[in-house]
Amino acid sequence: MKCIVGLGNPGKQYQKTRHNTGFLVIDELCSFFGVSLTQKKFNAHFEKFKYQGEDILLIKPQTYMNLSGHAVASLMGYFKVGLDDLIVISDDLDLPIGKVRFRRGGNDGGQRGLKSIISQLGTKDFNRCRIGIGNDKLIPTADYVLGKVEKEKMDIYKTSLEHATKGVINWIKEDINNTMNKFNGDIQV
Repeated sequence: MKCIVGLGNPGKQYQKTRHNTGFLVIDELCSFFGVSLTQKKFNAHFEKFKYQGEDILLIKPQTYMNLSGHAVASLMGYFKVGLDDLIVISDDLDLPIGKVRFRRGGNDGGQRGLKSIISQLGTKDFNRCRIGIGNDKLIPTADYVLGKVEKEKMDIYKTSLEHATKGVINWIKEDINNTMNKFNGDIQV
């Protein structure tokens, strides 16, 4: 079973903020697979289905970003998902808009959702898809991540969401190394 987690915050006030980038990719994946997240347990909205013979689990934790690990660990335990079969999609302040980076393992990079997952799973050794949201040092970090992408950057941002979605689909079919080779780098609009 492949477990795909998109990080974000629940609630309408956060829907289209930079910090909900992971949720937005889950929305793209739902559209691609023709499913919706109908299950509501373990402090998460999720859906389990089959794609090309593979069990797929799409997850949006509903615990708010800082506690995402609780929902992820509970669902992984319930469905008996191994670390190799987990990928977490998150926003990344250190990457400019227009960059997507897939990788295995690593630190949380200050992303509190990743920090919570690392803490709950007891390891850093899981797959990630980090999507650049840029940074503005003149705006406090919390205000920046909870703000919306500027209109002039929206095309490249949407393209990066689509690119990440295609990368996750590739990861389901292939593996993280193949996905890194094909999908890491700058994105052209």
